Amino acid sequence: MGIRIRRFTPVVLVASVALVVVGCSSSKKTASGGSGSCPSGITLGFFGALTGDNSPQLGINEAQGEQLAIDQFDAAHAKCQVKYVPFDSQGDPSQAPALATQAVGNASVVGIIGPAFSGESEAADPIFNQGGLPTITVSATNTTLSTNHWTIFHRAVANDAAQGPADAKFIADTLHAKRVAVIDDASNYGKGLADIVRQTLTTDGVTVLSPGSIDMSNNYPATVNAVKADNVDAVFFGGYYQQAGPLALQLKTGGVTAPFMSGDGSLDQGFVLGAGSAANGAYLSAPAAYALTTPAEQTFVKQYTTKWGGPPKLYSGEGYDATNQFLAAILAGNYTRATINNYINTVPYKGLLKTYAYQADGELLGAPVILIQKVVNNQIVLFMTES
Repeated sequence: MGIRIRRFTPVVLVASVALVVVGCSSSKKTASGGSGSCPSGITLGFFGALTGDNSPQLGINEAQGEQLAIDQFDAAHAKCQVKYVPFDSQGDPSQAPALATQAVGNASVVGIIGPAFSGESEAADPIFNQGGLPTITVSATNTTLSTNHWTIFHRAVANDAAQGPADAKFIADTLHAKRVAVIDDASNYGKGLADIVRQTLTTDGVTVLSPGSIDMSNNYPATVNAVKADNVDAVFFGGYYQQAGPLALQLKTGGVTAPFMSGDGSLDQGFVLGAGSAANGAYLSAPAAYALTTPAEQTFVKQYTTKWGGPPKLYSGEGYDATNQFLAAILAGNYTRATINNYINTVPYKGLLKTYAYQADGELLGAPVILIQKVVNNQIVLFMTES
């Protein structure tokens, strides 16, 4: 699969980024054509879970990155003040159409960070596309989203076609598993990722056992019994941490000793809390980029921590980057949805974590980077990078 593997000494995982501030004089035109001022009321929205069970991971993290970027921009540009408006979907696809219609109907909203989840993206993006409202999702990774010919769709991270094979390769080559149970939660994201892991493992000659999808009850005796009877070498779960934690715990207490692995939907301290004694030794992947090496990165972490009372977490940096990409478009003199969308489609943006340039289908250009984390002493630490 052409994946290079580099192993790291475990370090506590913190999503961190380098601080980039787009600067210009408010009285002079920028090189991109902006005047330093913009129409009053221009607004960027966030679309994702800000309340409910899904909010701590793929909602609040990203929204806080967006709000920090806007705050910094407004502080630097007195004549171009950008507002922030949240659209709290609770991660529920059934709420997404009405919220998307609301966002499209608000003429001041010129861009959306999100939707955060794949299921709500499937429901909301057709409405955004019809309204010409550009979006940048920093966490919805289902591969089919980019196949719908939505002209407003942009994905700032690698999709599951990168994460799934990387997970499968890790299971086969690093864990040396020959028999693997692959379980999912039947969600767009969870089943999509799990299916790619199943297919890749099977192609690589690994025996794949599928005990079936689990529900949201957090009580899985039939699944545990099936996995134990199959005598597997590893367990992979496609889904979110709210179910991953209890599943991992019940597998362990049920006598399953095989390593447990899941994707970015489970990459949250909530997994550790839910899994209890079963958390340590578990592996979690993410199509994200983290670094804590430069002074500028340390500056960002400090600023984020000062504002929000804790360090950046999963996709906080990507939310910050995506917002700054929208802000760069505005600063360059683009104030309508159509011109902002065209700017994002055509002008690469050197952000905090990487350079953001998009293919015609909205997928990110460049080689994907997949992180493998491990839970050690109840902390999520970086274990390996696959790229």
